[in-house]
Amino acid sequence: MRVIFLMLLVTYAGSCIAQDPHFSQFYSSPLTLNPAFTGKFDGNFRFAGNYRNQWPSIDHAYETGTASVDFPIFRNKISYRDTWGMGFMAYTDKSSNGAVSYNYFSASTAFHKGLDEDGYNQLGVGFQATYSNMLINTSKLFFEDQLTPTGFDPFKPTGEIFNSSTLSSHYVDLNAGLLYTTSTSDKDNYYFGVSVYHITRPKQTFTGALYLLDPRATFHAGGYFPIGETTTLHFSGLYSTQANAHETVLGGAMEFNVTQDEDNPVNFYAGAWMRLGDALIPYIGLEYGQFRLGTTYDINTSSLKTASQSRGGIELSIIYIAKSAGSKGLPCPKF
Repeated sequence: MRVIFLMLLVTYAGSCIAQDPHFSQFYSSPLTLNPAFTGKFDGNFRFAGNYRNQWPSIDHAYETGTASVDFPIFRNKISYRDTWGMGFMAYTDKSSNGAVSYNYFSASTAFHKGLDEDGYNQLGVGFQATYSNMLINTSKLFFEDQLTPTGFDPFKPTGEIFNSSTLSSHYVDLNAGLLYTTSTSDKDNYYFGVSVYHITRPKQTFTGALYLLDPRATFHAGGYFPIGETTTLHFSGLYSTQANAHETVLGGAMEFNVTQDEDNPVNFYAGAWMRLGDALIPYIGLEYGQFRLGTTYDINTSSLKTASQSRGGIELSIIYIAKSAGSKGLPCPKF
């Protein structure tokens, strides 16, 4: 079964080779979605962490993790209607049992200009610079001539020759984005954004061959509004395209306020998103005070579902927003 799945995986990867690593919980990884999200939250600083294990039926097929922190700056020097943010992010993506490893470090900044007297309408622009390093451990690679009826034989000789046991490539990249947010009260918020990553089309090279990384464009939108005294509806979606790879994700979640305490709320979230043509993504989340935890599990619905047994990938997220006691700022995007 694993050999069949691996063959299907190789076929699938051929159509997605140009696609960046991505999260099903894109709303919980703001700095990989749009640099213009930098500083766009109600608080003093925000920490976000994400972990994804894709196709767990294959050991360590794809593992992705991020950690980021962002915060507003110059609060006492700019208008209360405006927000200026700064952020930093570390990002790692490993595949093929660690044979291929991408590591990124990013610094971003964004300025959100208030368009009305209360600041309920803001237009933001963000920029992000990224250093990326890619490593290939050739000793962990398997090739077609090592395939046997019982699986891969790592000791079987191949015709592949490498000058080094480790191949590496690195580049510096530039990303940018726009974000428009609007609210009618302190209980709702709506947003629309667009981002472009790899604007400079950085070059990658390993064994003399040169590859240009294609830009990734993402259009995303979402919002929330109350539908009762203790219930709020959240919704969001995105469309992302890079080379010949395309992705559309749509869905939402219900928020149930358990304690009705505005200073230290306990909220429960339940919902689902759909990656069209690929997976159903149920979501469960819990918010306690300044922490929000989320978990999803991709249920594969594409042509790979027979081999993967409909198992796509588990994903975990945590967001911590530090706030001053009693503070209540402008409504901000949440999902």
